[in-house]
Amino acid sequence: MAERPWWRGAVIYQIYPRSFADSNGDGVGDLAGITSKLAYVAALGVDAIWLSPVFTSPMRDFGYDVADYRGIDPLFGTLADFDALLAAAHGLGLRVIIDQVYSHTSSDHAWFTASRAARVGPHADYYVWADPRPDGTPPNNWQSMFGGGAWSWEPRRRQYYLHNFLPSQPDLNFHNPLLQQEILDIARFWLERGVDGFRLDVANFYAHDAALRDNPALANADAVKPYDMQSHVYDRSRPETLRFLARLRAVLDAYPDRMAVAELATSQPVARMAEYTAGPDRLHTAYSFAFLAGALTPARVARVVGGLRARAPAAWPSWAFENHDVPRSLTRWGQGRPSVFARSLIALLTTLRGTAFLYQGQELGLTQAELPFEALRDPDGIAFWPAYKGRDGCRTPMPWTGAQHGGFSTGAPWLPVAAAHLALNAAAQAEDAGSLLCWTRRFLAWRRTQAVLLAGEIRFLALPDPLLGFTRELDGLALTLVFNLGEQAAALPLSAAPEAAFDLGATWHDGALALPAGTAVVSRGTPLN
Repeated sequence: MAERPWWRGAVIYQIYPRSFADSNGDGVGDLAGITSKLAYVAALGVDAIWLSPVFTSPMRDFGYDVADYRGIDPLFGTLADFDALLAAAHGLGLRVIIDQVYSHTSSDHAWFTASRAARVGPHADYYVWADPRPDGTPPNNWQSMFGGGAWSWEPRRRQYYLHNFLPSQPDLNFHNPLLQQEILDIARFWLERGVDGFRLDVANFYAHDAALRDNPALANADAVKPYDMQSHVYDRSRPETLRFLARLRAVLDAYPDRMAVAELATSQPVARMAEYTAGPDRLHTAYSFAFLAGALTPARVARVVGGLRARAPAAWPSWAFENHDVPRSLTRWGQGRPSVFARSLIALLTTLRGTAFLYQGQELGLTQAELPFEALRDPDGIAFWPAYKGRDGCRTPMPWTGAQHGGFSTGAPWLPVAAAHLALNAAAQAEDAGSLLCWTRRFLAWRRTQAVLLAGEIRFLALPDPLLGFTRELDGLALTLVFNLGEQAAALPLSAAPEAAFDLGATWHDGALALPAGTAVVSRGTPLN
């Protein structure tokens, strides 16, 4: 265990800076606000924080459109504020990983200003440019994830530029070795500053098919967006990306104890996670949207987690049930289940083999906020309302107290604090030993003492639906976990009572393990064998 890298088996807490804590009353969270709440984060028992982007940006996509990779946006503070946050976090034993958005920049970035001006010059090929077809239409059929075609016309160059997201987010050209070197230098800048790692936004979007071939059609009768009507063979997950990541890994390896986790947007989560993490020249770990959409079923968990283990035994996965892009897990999965299900979700996430990512407010049991159309700020939600309501509902401010605006800000927040969230505020839960917050603190503190949960192997058990069971084993020690993911109580016959290691709501009597809906059991040994 002494040689285990800090990130293997870690719990990492995602902070969405705009919505975490506002120190100056302008209604937007900032770095000083985050620093003031780091003791709260450390008390959870997590190992690190992940900061969503705080870099200079016009905020058309709320920081995921970077205009200066080395600058802190004044909305959040200064580089000195960042350094103070980093020092405070390290002083509390928290590592800090930061979002790096290398796939694209803001159209306000100086590189793009130069690139769009002419077809010659040092930045001319920093972005993906292409001539129109003879009839003036875009060079191929690629679609933007945020709606419409993925190409916009630039009259100064008389060419189209690629944008997988907003037109104000032009894609960088990773076929250009000079651009790659610029990105590696940016990585070094933050590593030299002392960050502990990177979360790489849409890491499988870096490279595109140089021949610009059309994507094949994909039969998808439920698609809300044209993007989901294509099989994304040529506009993402290209082999050239892996060659760049090998260069990035070499940079990271030059700094002790650093790591990078990839976000992978893909329809093949197991294959892609294996591809991006299998080998010393790939990334340390990766997570996909495998559990950020769709149903939570025993078969699916076993297929994804077990499938990755079988496909890439040496790869180390990461898992998330929530983040700033998807509806809250209790809204997606908690309907018809009792409140104790929130505990089981956190227990499940943090006992799977891998690194776990908790999203701010998950420890409070926050559900998806319902916002009226006029309150939306997310361009994706505005474009596709009401069939798709966007990402604002999971980005509303943290409720720190039951006071006005939830104690998040003295001013009007950039998004309204959900009324239902006020009763779940952190201050009230901290005073209630039976709250989800206090339970999460106890569970994560216990988890830290269990080497088998940090580094052990995983083996799934054949149990009847809706029960999910697996063992974690290390050096002759074992824990067995069983979760009732259904809406009704379930019973599992056993010859003897299991030795409970942590109370997750299940009981044993009359020769059976009784699991009310939403409960679980964690026991020592392998009593189900």
